[in-house]
Amino acid sequence: MVVHFDTLSIRWLGYATTRLSDGETVVYTDPGRYGVLSGDWEPPADVDTRHPAGPAYDARDGDLVLVTHDHHYDPDGIRRVAAPDATLVVYEGVDAERAGRPPTPETLAAEAGYDLIRIGERERIEAAGVPVRSLPAYNDPEGPHADPDGSVTHPEGFGVGYRFVVDGVPVLWPGDSDVLPVHDGLDVSLFLANVSGSVCMDREAAAALAERLDPDLVLPIHYDTQAFLRADSEAFAADVAGRGVPVVLDEGWD
Repeated sequence: MVVHFDTLSIRWLGYATTRLSDGETVVYTDPGRYGVLSGDWEPPADVDTRHPAGPAYDARDGDLVLVTHDHHYDPDGIRRVAAPDATLVVYEGVDAERAGRPPTPETLAAEAGYDLIRIGERERIEAAGVPVRSLPAYNDPEGPHADPDGSVTHPEGFGVGYRFVVDGVPVLWPGDSDVLPVHDGLDVSLFLANVSGSVCMDREAAAALAERLDPDLVLPIHYDTQAFLRADSEAFAADVAGRGVPVVLDEGWD
């Protein structure tokens, strides 16, 4: 479905893919993977989910496409959302060979005619007229998602999150990350909360972060796509609302 907030329309299309637009500029976060845009996504077994599910999506209307790390890099997904003159902002650490999803961002951009910006871990740029700031995104080796030996799914330097501003509305997509000191004090109006827990902040940590950020709206994404990403979105929404922060669930397609 479409969520209307301030001057923006927002859709969660599945996994980490979100479309945001002010009617002039269209921004996508982390498009694709697991069949969420090709129409092939199937609900994971034994997961009670209202994750968006729809037919093949091929809008190709995105002015700006943001990619946070290897796990969310999907050339087919990018092609499905990016306009012919789109700007791709891809974290400099994204490695298509390591991810197993060729071609590289450089080859993809050259073949399709996109502009490509490789962004560092702590950088501020303007892309397609949108101010973008990258933020570290990782699992703390001493945190709740670390193995006994300190190994983690998302080590420091592996990915980023993004704070970007569309028509004056500051949006935070933290990427696949624990709650980190870098999140404190951010000016955020729309918080796209990652609540899947097993590989990033869980719903309790995300709700506590929402309370500290005090945004005008929280919209959770990146959950229930696969069994290891299961989350209780209704419990999250109730927790956030109980802290006095507006929250909405976008779990449909139409």
